[in-house]
Amino acid sequence: MYLEKATFLDAFYMTIITISSVGYGEVFKLDNAGKLFTAFLIIGSLGTATYAFSVITSYIADGEYVKRVRQMKYQKLMKNLSNHVIVCGYGRNGKQACAELQLAGIDYVVIDSEQHKLDPFIDQGHRNYVLGDATNEDILSFAGVTKARALITTLPNDANNVFVVLSAREVNKSIKIISRASNGNAEKKLIHAGANNVIMPDKVGGTHMASLVTNPDVLAFLDFISGHIHIQIQELPYEELPKHMKGKSIIECNIKAETGVNILGYKTKEGQYIVNPDPHTVLEPNSKLFVLGTNDQIKKLKTQV
Repeated sequence: MYLEKATFLDAFYMTIITISSVGYGEVFKLDNAGKLFTAFLIIGSLGTATYAFSVITSYIADGEYVKRVRQMKYQKLMKNLSNHVIVCGYGRNGKQACAELQLAGIDYVVIDSEQHKLDPFIDQGHRNYVLGDATNEDILSFAGVTKARALITTLPNDANNVFVVLSAREVNKSIKIISRASNGNAEKKLIHAGANNVIMPDKVGGTHMASLVTNPDVLAFLDFISGHIHIQIQELPYEELPKHMKGKSIIECNIKAETGVNILGYKTKEGQYIVNPDPHTVLEPNSKLFVLGTNDQIKKLKTQV
């Protein structure tokens, strides 16, 4: 329009047929300035098209496009999650926590800020993950902290764990929070921040090793139970018990004879724990039974009419 004094429509048409390499023919004759402009336009458009093609090809060939589409799909599925567990940090402790949750059939979402840590998790076909900093409230919100039943934070830095606990407790007052602690001084801070339980891996590991000396067979037996997915120690809230057992004594329920399940403990409505409860203990609302049995035995107990 500037060089040839052409109309907008003619200039637009000439530009389109030039950069598309169609070249139907000139709408109007070009002078030397117009020819030079057209030549540079062709070179520039070919260069731009080549660069754009190489970027798109590289994006697809490197798998970034597939990863992005897959992540968008998984993120959409996560919006429908509820009553799940959020695991912050996919290190050694986080991986073990996820393995146990998977064995128990509990839905969970993993949060980690490092892609290389999540890659093995993704390669195994898992879908529920968030790449981001768990200390960021938006990331926790995206993972569904308001609808989650529990949160496990296994970050290596105690200060970050404190921040995650504070953020989660602020938006979900009823969520159960379990946190890792590296330093003994952090335990009180984590409890004060809102954690229900604080685990110190080094302390647990030391206790475990000492127990192998003092009570080797007891520990071996417990390891045997925890290592078999078909055998469980499980808590049964009063509300989940069959109707005919509610308000009855343990001996009246005849649980062992009817299901094969062993009763290990009882938690009263006041929160007191009783190991190997008396058979005449009456099951009351807001109490819990702790039982040992196979998956089939526990399922039978839950589904008794």
